[in-house]
Amino acid sequence: MSDLAALDAITEAVESGAGLPEVVRAAARALEASLAVTDPWGATLAVAARSPAEERTLLSRGDGVNSAPLRVADTVVGTLHMRAKAEPSASMQRLLLTMIASEVERVRAPGRVSETASSDFLRAVLARELTDRDALLARARELSLEIEDGASMIVARAHPQAPTDEGWRGRVRAVAERGARAVASRSIAALSEHEGSPAAEVLLLVPGGEEAIAARAAETVLREMEAGLSGYTFALGRSRIAADPSDLPRAASEALLAANVAQGSQDGAIGLAFEETGAYRLLLSAMSENPAELQRFYAETVEPLVAYDEQYETDLVRTLETFLEADGNVAGTAQRLFTHRHTIYYRLERVRELSGLDVSSSDGREKLSLGLKSMRVLGIASPGGPASEAGAEGGRVPRRSGRRA
Repeated sequence: MSDLAALDAITEAVESGAGLPEVVRAAARALEASLAVTDPWGATLAVAARSPAEERTLLSRGDGVNSAPLRVADTVVGTLHMRAKAEPSASMQRLLLTMIASEVERVRAPGRVSETASSDFLRAVLARELTDRDALLARARELSLEIEDGASMIVARAHPQAPTDEGWRGRVRAVAERGARAVASRSIAALSEHEGSPAAEVLLLVPGGEEAIAARAAETVLREMEAGLSGYTFALGRSRIAADPSDLPRAASEALLAANVAQGSQDGAIGLAFEETGAYRLLLSAMSENPAELQRFYAETVEPLVAYDEQYETDLVRTLETFLEADGNVAGTAQRLFTHRHTIYYRLERVRELSGLDVSSSDGREKLSLGLKSMRVLGIASPGGPASEAGAEGGRVPRRSGRRA
């Protein structure tokens, strides 16, 4: 690409207001190079690299990496690290440094908040250890957080689909945080502590009382994760604005619920706002105040189906979900699942045997629907399995007696 065409592509990204990560990606594409931007303290602000190994090479200033300071007037606001097949012209490099420096200056915070301080603050808020409003605001000000006018919470989850390198959870956190900071520079992040979880879950606080900023921050976090974390699946939830700082724990619960619903969505949605979760919102208080009761209801309704699917690689949970979405119409369910209707009848009979609830009755459908919603709110993913069972071929549906757990 010529210098003029490259400059046009980068200028378009700046003018779009998409944020620093998108500007750096546009520059990397235009120059056919790998780029990274760090702040004066060495924190990574944006990366456009072909792989995690390439990113490590950039940030460690390995072979073939050229690093140049980003200046606004006499102030160094960061460093640009570049590894290119063909070195751009001197004039193109000067323009690139100037444009990226301006973008860094636009979004950067006045000081870098440490990861430990951010995590400690978020965990204290969630544990309701900071109950006094004045004390909470004072602690926030120590972190250069301005939350008097409101803030929102985001839960971003990434699940690797293949073995990955050690420290990948920290990388997920860093990628999510820089996505949020591209929109709201004082955003902070912390990894949630879920022992044994195969996914990395990041909790982000985005200062500001404007819904549009919160929505753009969530979109940018998701876009940055999709661009910077190949080989992962994602789920993201965003809360409503917490107008009062004391509402932040409630906002965190909303974001978690939305992420759980997004993770279990059949329609492909991977990012949801709390307002988009529909009837799931009715279960928020149960998730926050009495999760044991929610767990008990799930255990009494849907858990036997999940256990059966896991053991026999069947598809009872997905069939039940689709049946309810099809308003109890077997033919419609079969059409959506590309499965013979006799197979649907067989699976629904299995649901009755395992749960003790009959989908032909309104009471049974209602309880099973609430059981599925409880499963989503609790963040329990339904197992997937091949859509085949013994005897389903040719429409032959054997009836089985007895309950199998």
